[in-house]
Amino acid sequence: MKREYTDEHAAAGIDAELPGIETWPNQFPDYEIEIDVPEFTSICPKTGLPDFGVITVNYVPDKLCLELKSFKMYTVAYRNLGIFQENVVNCFLRDIVKACKPKRITVTGDFVPRGGLGSRMVARWEKKNSRGK
Repeated sequence: MKREYTDEHAAAGIDAELPGIETWPNQFPDYEIEIDVPEFTSICPKTGLPDFGVITVNYVPDKLCLELKSFKMYTVAYRNLGIFQENVVNCFLRDIVKACKPKRITVTGDFVPRGGLGSRMVARWEKKNSRGK
């Protein structure tokens, strides 16, 4: 049986150089920020066809908040990047945690159906002891 998906497909885009996400000092404790990216696009690394979806980031900042213009430039960089949808969500999570070290974060990707199948991915991270203050 011939494998149609390769290890290269699976790893595509994960280590791409993307614009940095800037931050600014948080002034308030214990509130949630929600950021929607309603027109997210990337490219399927196998077919070369575009993937469309909505990325939603919910996070509780600790000492830093995401600066939105740099975050927008980060999201736009995916436009021509070959990467699986599952990896998009996990890369967003990884890169945001690295940038602002939130107390907790959830990244959700709701992707437009193709071939009658829609997909939704959710990735979460929580700082140890963030609930115990």
